[in-house]
Amino acid sequence: MSAKVTAAPYGSWSSPITSDVVSGAGKSLGGTAVDSHGNLFWLESRPTESGRSVLVKGGGGGGDGDEDIDVTPNEFSVRTVANEYGGGDFSVYGDIVFFSNYNDQRLYKQSIGSKAEAPPVALTPDFGGPLVAYADGVYDKRRNRYIAVREDRRESVSSSVTTIVAIELNDSIIQDPKVLIGGNDFYAFPRLDPEGKRMAWIEWSHPDMPWDRSQLWVGYISDSGDVYKHVCVAGADLTIVESPTEPKWSSEGELFFVTDRNLGFWNLYRWVEPDNKVVPVYSLEAEFTRPSWVYGINSYEMIKEHKNLIACSYRQKGRSYLGVLDINTSSLIDLHIPFTDLRNITSGVHCLYIEGASAVHPLSIAKVTLDEEASKVLDFKIIWSSSPTSSKYESYFSSPELIEFPTEVPGEKAYAYYYPPTNPMYEASKEEKPPLLLESHGGPTDEAHGILNLNIQFWTSRGWAFVDVNYGGSSGYGRKFRERLLKNWGVVDVNDCCSCAQFLVDSGKADGERLCITGCSAGGYTTLAALAFKNVFKAGASLFGVADVKLLKQQIVKFESYYIDNLIGSEKDFIERNPINSVDQLSCPVILFHGLEDKVVNPEQARIIYRALKSKGLPVALVEYEGEQHGFRMAENIKHTLEQQMVFFARLVGHFEVADGFTSVKIDNFD
Repeated sequence: MSAKVTAAPYGSWSSPITSDVVSGAGKSLGGTAVDSHGNLFWLESRPTESGRSVLVKGGGGGGDGDEDIDVTPNEFSVRTVANEYGGGDFSVYGDIVFFSNYNDQRLYKQSIGSKAEAPPVALTPDFGGPLVAYADGVYDKRRNRYIAVREDRRESVSSSVTTIVAIELNDSIIQDPKVLIGGNDFYAFPRLDPEGKRMAWIEWSHPDMPWDRSQLWVGYISDSGDVYKHVCVAGADLTIVESPTEPKWSSEGELFFVTDRNLGFWNLYRWVEPDNKVVPVYSLEAEFTRPSWVYGINSYEMIKEHKNLIACSYRQKGRSYLGVLDINTSSLIDLHIPFTDLRNITSGVHCLYIEGASAVHPLSIAKVTLDEEASKVLDFKIIWSSSPTSSKYESYFSSPELIEFPTEVPGEKAYAYYYPPTNPMYEASKEEKPPLLLESHGGPTDEAHGILNLNIQFWTSRGWAFVDVNYGGSSGYGRKFRERLLKNWGVVDVNDCCSCAQFLVDSGKADGERLCITGCSAGGYTTLAALAFKNVFKAGASLFGVADVKLLKQQIVKFESYYIDNLIGSEKDFIERNPINSVDQLSCPVILFHGLEDKVVNPEQARIIYRALKSKGLPVALVEYEGEQHGFRMAENIKHTLEQQMVFFARLVGHFEVADGFTSVKIDNFD
């Protein structure tokens, strides 16, 4: 017999997907690597350990037998803060792992062999604090040194100096690293050819972000280890707008990379060294990489057993695909796997390790075994999951529906993932339309992902409709879609969010009187701007969001110091699009959450908007978390933020009681 279905208003449904379930499933990935024995390693961030990042060795060479083993000692956390957002935190070579430690930002070497018991050894000087960060490193076997990107903040955080340096691997002497490449604002992806005679790297300069314009260079290395000759492979011709990225050498010494010249989509190219020309490997209106917010992105890999084949991921119209590119024939074969959203790829022994997710799979690592021709998938096995117990809630999952909706620009479309209220134990009356929570993604050059996110399911299983809007990122729509935001942040994103909400109301999928909006970081700015400049949403939540773009510009780290100018433009626009300057136009309740250790968006941002709304007499609440950074990493804070958003919205616009009985924070001008 089927369970009895209870009639109850939307939003009042009880759900087994509790805030504890969500906060406990919040592990994130920081990359994968394979050692000389074929063992898989991955970096996972754990909310239950205050966001500590731990390198893990997969059992049995990838989860096929023995238990997974934590490699990182308890007193260490593997994480770099280079460019603030980090990435490229570790690398594995032979039986050694090189990693950045979060607390002091020093580079360490650690043995990971089967008999390894020695503690990590520091390789870089101690400056008495996290003043010098390292990322995106590679081992130079020929000279027994480690080459990495270094960000030096000893003189200034806002004008830190970024270089590519070499660290000599002498256990007895810690020396200041030797600068190999310097003089530009930013560097990434230092990559050595198989013989250690050439190094490729990416560099870019203010005012650009790496996805706006960048350059790919190759340097030739002398016997003394210096880079004595530089050749610009891509990006030097200013008549060609491109942002090359992800350089990689084949075993034969050929250089491959991704760039978005010609089509305006990131495609794979190859360097013809004698002529210093680049030729496309394969052309497709799809993105073969993503914006470089972090170091260490790895969207494609040479297949070890086939010198002419490249395993790659590409994204097209909001969905990812796994493919194999044949260099010789310039042909692409799609490999069928359950993931619809792909991130990094690591080549293993006769297999690939894929980071990905889907509507029913949370962020996971899968071992993909191919046939001898690498043309078909023989086996697909998930060996790590950010939420290994999530499948038991599958009957409560709301499946994302990719929707297109008209924007305010005639003939132009934008995109979103819509999740309807879903709970097998409840139903609402046919006359009632559900409350809607719209999420505006961060970045803002980021994207929405139509994957299993228990944070979203927390809402939909309680009777909320949820929509995640793609207002301008890199979800497979190319440079043109991404650049809709240039000079138009606070306009395009706000209009798209409002247009999407209205589209869902007109489609009968949401209650126009119960529209709420939420967003993190840059999404918090879009949330506040939508509430200040439009009259569509009835309440909002800003999570470590931007309230004052002028203050953000003054306090922002070097990586993004010109980003805000590119996104907003003139001084007049800074004034007109600044939510804090338009508090008088705000007329609905707002709840704000912020971590007190946030180095990207100063906590004072939340306090400014809180004080302004409180003085105006609007219902407002401010929640601050001790020790929390930008992007909540601690389980208790993730849990509390979810609960308080829901109670806040329910009390002020929901017209229903939350079934779980969450305790509400004090709401000023209301309680």
